[in-house]
Amino acid sequence: MSDTSRRPWRLARRLAGGVVAAALVLTTVLVARTLMLKPQDVPVAAAPATPALSVNVASAAARLGAAIRFQTVSHQNPAEDDRSQWLALHDWMAHTYPALHAAARREAVGGDGLMWTWPGRNPALKPLVLMAHQDVVPPSPETLSEWTYPPFGGQVRDGFVWGRGAIDDKGSLVALLEAGEALAARGFQPERTVIIVSGHDEETRGQGAQAAAALLRQRGVRAWMVLDEGSAIIEDHPVTKGPAALIAVAEKGYVTLKVTARGDAGHSSAPPQSTAVSVLARAITAIEGQAWPLRYDGPSREGLRALAPHAPFMTRFFLANDWLFGGLLAKQMSKNPAGAAGLHTTIAPTMLSGSPKENVLPQTASVWINYRIAPGSSVQAVLARTRKAVKGLPVAVELEGAGREPSPISSTETDAYAYLADAVGEIAPGVPVAPSLMIAASDSRYMTGVADSVFRFAPNRFAMTELGRIHGVNERISLDNLERNIRFYGRLMVGENQNGRTS
Repeated sequence: MSDTSRRPWRLARRLAGGVVAAALVLTTVLVARTLMLKPQDVPVAAAPATPALSVNVASAAARLGAAIRFQTVSHQNPAEDDRSQWLALHDWMAHTYPALHAAARREAVGGDGLMWTWPGRNPALKPLVLMAHQDVVPPSPETLSEWTYPPFGGQVRDGFVWGRGAIDDKGSLVALLEAGEALAARGFQPERTVIIVSGHDEETRGQGAQAAAALLRQRGVRAWMVLDEGSAIIEDHPVTKGPAALIAVAEKGYVTLKVTARGDAGHSSAPPQSTAVSVLARAITAIEGQAWPLRYDGPSREGLRALAPHAPFMTRFFLANDWLFGGLLAKQMSKNPAGAAGLHTTIAPTMLSGSPKENVLPQTASVWINYRIAPGSSVQAVLARTRKAVKGLPVAVELEGAGREPSPISSTETDAYAYLADAVGEIAPGVPVAPSLMIAASDSRYMTGVADSVFRFAPNRFAMTELGRIHGVNERISLDNLERNIRFYGRLMVGENQNGRTS
């Protein structure tokens, strides 16, 4: 073989050698990044030891059961709400927690919402706002036979308190009141002012929380931290293969669009080529076909990176090098509906309206589509994208209400987050803490304008399979979780030592 004929082979070998060398270098870098990944040290604000709370969890469970028996059900039509149930709950709280009510000033806000203000010893410190709502969603009539115990029975059985609101959110409300009562009864006064906000209509209109935020703004109050319901400690987190405490630092926005198609009314025996219903079906398909792309960023990415050091090696390998594997990670997460929801704006057709009778062609047919808006998008972007998806179809797209924009993202690089993470560490030692995105909604969204930081978390320890009980059949809270909540809120109320600094 001549030297000329050997030249392409030598070039090919050099290229192959270069590719192999580059692959070895890349692999070395990827493995090194994985091995270097260590748990982040969260700067913890120094805090005094929590005064020992004497928690009689059996008595607390009985009181939670009593709170559940007040049927404070929020309906879409407020005329269906039984206001007497809220008023009776308010009277019950005043009589059940006398020490807290003596130490803190309680006032009504926005109707039947409540706000307690417990003055702190140091007025230079910004207040701590703790939230939990009073209302609950109704149990579905068709599922009543599936409940082990009646949804408003408030029974304490088998180590659980059973009933609607046990988790969402009377469990947190009672735990807050229990902690406050235990501390106030011994003459304790918090270092910084503690404000408890309890909306009466979180599940529907949110007017109680909006009124509380407006009142705080009017009084010139700027909160150090707001904590509301939201995330929890997941016992079998898919990343850690064990427990992980997720603190939601933001929540998605919310809007519902009504899409209406028109057609010729008449008898179904002689239908036209397209009816309002068939046009509407094509519109739904077109809208769902324009799904938002998955984005591996924001609180979801930050949370996974915080959990990565606690993950098995191969999971840690991909998470440590998400600059390269971000798309693959997003695709893997999207296999789970909750995982996918954390990565993009979601589209959920929920209600339909058409003909009042099976043999009548409707003149109009409508679908209501609920969107949960990811940070970085907006209500107007949802409206524009939906209208673009149905362009050319004879349908109208309109907003149902004003909608809500995604909340701002609270920083994890603050004393407030550090203090919250430290409190989680006290009641769940050894459990990694990570930020997350709340894919549902809470009353805390109204507090973003009057607070430095807004977080969403309660220290309930749940297996993934338990999450379906929230708003579902057999909602319940374990006595262990109830006690953990009481101690956690007590820990937060005690306050932190800012080492001479004010916040």
